[in-house]
Amino acid sequence: MQPQPDTQDEKETGRLEAFSDGVFAIAITLLVLELKVPSIPPAGATPAALGKALLQIWPSYFALVTSFFTILIMWMHHHAILRNVHRTDSRLHFSNGCLLLLITFVPYPTSVLAAYLQTPAAKMAAAFYAGTFVLVALCFSLFIYGAFRPHLLSRNASAKFIETTHRNYRLGPPLYLLATLAAFIDARLCLGICTVLWIYWAAVIRDTGDA
Repeated sequence: MQPQPDTQDEKETGRLEAFSDGVFAIAITLLVLELKVPSIPPAGATPAALGKALLQIWPSYFALVTSFFTILIMWMHHHAILRNVHRTDSRLHFSNGCLLLLITFVPYPTSVLAAYLQTPAAKMAAAFYAGTFVLVALCFSLFIYGAFRPHLLSRNASAKFIETTHRNYRLGPPLYLLATLAAFIDARLCLGICTVLWIYWAAVIRDTGDA
């Protein structure tokens, strides 16, 4: 069931959504700044040398793709949630602000992961990266509970979507915590779990029909 806009009074979430969209866009844009041009001495700047140097920075590509799609999917969920919300209050603004704070932080652990993934510090870099998403998942849950209160919902809000969203997001904090702990066993295992999770969140938003 797709919620229809309330017609008797103006939807109040417009400014909150516009501000949030801007923050999501900036966070995604900042991720690409991690990609650095390989430094090769002019005397050795051959096609083969450049190709090798570009391949050697694969951790930056991996971190960019994983973080990009994670933030993109969070934006899609954020949009779907607010389609069911008609009014706002200070609690919703605060919980949304906490979520956006963590979203803007994501480029930093992404850069740390890219810098240290091929070093002896890889496990800590991966743990820091996954641990950030533990906090993001907790803030997303806080945002959901702030948004899905009866007096804020649209009169046509989808009860099925609300129930499914609550159920799915209970999985986020423990699964990202599992990924964080897995980092101390093997960084690749941690990043594998993180990759599976963003694919899962993408499948969830598809199955719910974007609210």
